[in-house]
Amino acid sequence: MGVWMLTRRTLLLAALATASSFAIPPAVSFERRAFDATAFEAAKSAGQPILIHVSAPWCPTCRAQKPILAELASKPKFRSFAFFEVDFDSQKDVLRMLNVHQQSTLITFKGKKEVGRSTGDTNATSIEALLNKAI
Repeated sequence: MGVWMLTRRTLLLAALATASSFAIPPAVSFERRAFDATAFEAAKSAGQPILIHVSAPWCPTCRAQKPILAELASKPKFRSFAFFEVDFDSQKDVLRMLNVHQQSTLITFKGKKEVGRSTGDTNATSIEALLNKAI
């Protein structure tokens, strides 16, 4: 009986390991990740809700937004979001592409369409409303 349980457990672990190799990459969950144009386009093409946070490490408003975004990320309704972080100081090409002129900008997409944008917002309720537009 013990060998049978060990074999079943081994098979189950092997199956899970194989399945995880086909899992959705981290860019498609509400996990903060550096902006990547390929992953961004893939998320748009998949019709996925997307949040882009343009921030700078020296920005106090950006720092105030991060715990709000972390709290929202824990809500089940937002777990399907692709969440991209754009560095205001070093990713000027992305800023031009997104037409962003200031750090602390939040942009939401519903698939390929931009559905909301705010700059300097640190109100949890209005940030949640912005994310709701992309669902």
